Amino acid sequence: QVQLVESGGGLVQAGGSLRLSCVVSGTIFSIHAMAWFRQAPGPGKQRELVAAIARSGRTDYAGSVKGRFTISRDNAKNTVFLQLNSLKPEDTAVYYCAADLNPILLVATTQTSWGQGTQVTVSS
Repeated sequence: QVQLVESGGGLVQAGGSLRLSCVVSGTIFSIHAMAWFRQAPGPGKQRELVAAIARSGRTDYAGSVKGRFTISRDNAKNTVFLQLNSLKPEDTAVYYCAADLNPILLVATTQTSWGQGTQVTVSS
């Protein structure tokens, strides 16, 4: 069974930085596409894609984070990272790590595996 464990969230002031990590176990990490999604607080807020990294290493970003966030993976450590720079209050959300056996993960499917989430709070 695939297990994903996120860490690195916290409270930071606007303009600050955080680095999220997600360690994957129970599977061959390198064959999975990985991604970070987030869900902001409030009614009607849906989980949205933040960044994705394919098996090939190709990366994709939501427009709202492009140039500020960087996704990377270390296949030797079964870990995917998300570097968050120039944080804004609107980046406040629970960030979820996700894994999928499709070549790239841009839209979650019934086969997508999820971590438990890590809270990122950006104060103004």
